[in-house]
Amino acid sequence: SPRGAVVNFQTSCNTDVNSPHADGVTQLLLSSHLVPKGSKRKNLTIIFFLQELDQLPGTSAEFYRDWRRCLKSGKEKYQLLLKLEGKALGRIFQADLGFGLLGEFLAVLAENICHEDRDAVLQILQSLSGTKRFGLNMDLLSESEKESTKDLFRKLQSMSRDYWTPGHPSGPASCKAEGEIHLTDTSLQNEAEERIMMELMKCYQVS
Repeated sequence: SPRGAVVNFQTSCNTDVNSPHADGVTQLLLSSHLVPKGSKRKNLTIIFFLQELDQLPGTSAEFYRDWRRCLKSGKEKYQLLLKLEGKALGRIFQADLGFGLLGEFLAVLAENICHEDRDAVLQILQSLSGTKRFGLNMDLLSESEKESTKDLFRKLQSMSRDYWTPGHPSGPASCKAEGEIHLTDTSLQNEAEERIMMELMKCYQVS
């Protein structure tokens, strides 16, 4: 059985919903709001993502299959990257990160990143930068992918500033009641993260 549970369902909008030749799924689709008015003469392709992948990919071949065939939206691809995390991605693509994938990863991350995923995205970027031929993959990015990379790091920098401002639950202000030592720890952590960010920006050719 396929690892992913995606069903491609294509039917003609000319099909009569009451026709004995229309199966149950066809009847449901044709009688629902999914068929727009005025488009009865057009073919309708509906893709159902029925359930999550049976298991996470463990090899590059499994990843390519799931990434290309099973995951159709950027959100689904983003969730797969988060579920695998940086360590697993680094292991899967240790030998080689396939042509074009790095640009797709960066575009998906830039489009979907949110504040709570910030640390996970940083780990993913770190792991990908350690894959073989990473520099070549960076050189082969398209202009739009390069813009996505810049956009991703702009968002990460903005999130970093928000993360360490007073009033944020993880920022210095929330540590005052626990003593000066926590303020020092926060400052050191902030400095370490700034170094990581600068190193990543250099790796990903973001000035």
